[in-house]
Amino acid sequence: MHTLGSILSGTRMESITALFEHATEGIIIVDNEGLMIKVNPSANRMFGYTSGELDGLPIEALIPASLTKKHESHRKHYLKSPHARAMGKDFKLRALRKDKSEFPVEISLSYYKNEDKTFVIAFIIDITERVQNEEKIIKMNFDLDLKVKERTSVLQEALIQLESSKEDLKHALKREKELHDLKSRFVTMASHEFRTPLSTILSSISLIAKYTQTEDDEKRQKHVQRIKSAVTNMTLILNDFLSAERLEDGRISAKYSLFSLKELMNETLIEMHGILKPGQQLDYKHEGEVNLELDPQMIKNIFINLISNAIKFSDEGKIITIRTEINNNQTFISIADQGMGIPEEEHEHLFERFFRAKNVTNIQGTGLGLNIVSKYLEAMNGNIQFKSELNKGTIFEITIPIQNAR
Repeated sequence: MHTLGSILSGTRMESITALFEHATEGIIIVDNEGLMIKVNPSANRMFGYTSGELDGLPIEALIPASLTKKHESHRKHYLKSPHARAMGKDFKLRALRKDKSEFPVEISLSYYKNEDKTFVIAFIIDITERVQNEEKIIKMNFDLDLKVKERTSVLQEALIQLESSKEDLKHALKREKELHDLKSRFVTMASHEFRTPLSTILSSISLIAKYTQTEDDEKRQKHVQRIKSAVTNMTLILNDFLSAERLEDGRISAKYSLFSLKELMNETLIEMHGILKPGQQLDYKHEGEVNLELDPQMIKNIFINLISNAIKFSDEGKIITIRTEINNNQTFISIADQGMGIPEEEHEHLFERFFRAKNVTNIQGTGLGLNIVSKYLEAMNGNIQFKSELNKGTIFEITIPIQNAR
């Protein structure tokens, strides 16, 4: 006859056995020598062994060879002070199957004592699927980060291009406004500056028609000269505007060719004689080589601008001194007048577009000439300097490197 105690005891053992046999976790019981004395079916399947095959083998049989000695040390240390603990939470554990393949595991340890022996119970979970999922998540996160970085880079590049386009548009609008202002200023300036020479031309033509006799020839020539001077002034105004517009548009660049500097200057002086005031003289001398390689049209325009200014701002009877020299692959040009000079406080503005000194407002001019000269010199890597003293005159000195001198 079974007692209640024996029934409960039998029931408990059956429950423990059922738990051991049917647990989804692998369960291995190891004695204090490190030998496996009991392995449940889940552990056998996990490691690829058949029932009873692991019994009596050391637990290190389930550890990769590279970790065996370290595991033995850990096992002995654990047996000195056994306690329940989880393994593999903070670092990765590897286990070894019968076929020598490795796989990641999580292990929880517990223990019990029977008489003078300590037995360790290892609860083992194969976390291969979890690790694979974690790796997938890590890869997905890496790929996502990579895509975010790529998209961010593309976005940043797009923003840079947008900012660049914005700056280009802003610059283009500014240039458009400057050109519009240039044209507006020219229309205003032309209506004012052309009025005087046109009046001179009309009045001179009317008077010439009245001088029909031979003895009136001197008077006719005087008015012809006035017409020539007026036409030259109008041409200079038009040239200033057209040059300024082309330079602003970027349509002018230096076109080098071989020419005679002395011949070009003499040709320019002939054209300038038409606007000389009574008694004015052009004193020109050249030194050094004669031929050089630069842009002849730019050089001529520089001559015209500076010499016409010297004539305009000098009184009758004054001498304008012009010197050119080619030496050591450098071109030197100086043009000095005995005119009204430039106020010292206005020197810094002299090469600005449309700038006119306060002491020349009653003299015809566009305020573009010196700005154009500076742009031409910039195109040929040249430079210009000046000295000026009020009521004594101004001297402009130019230096330009040349391609060749012969």
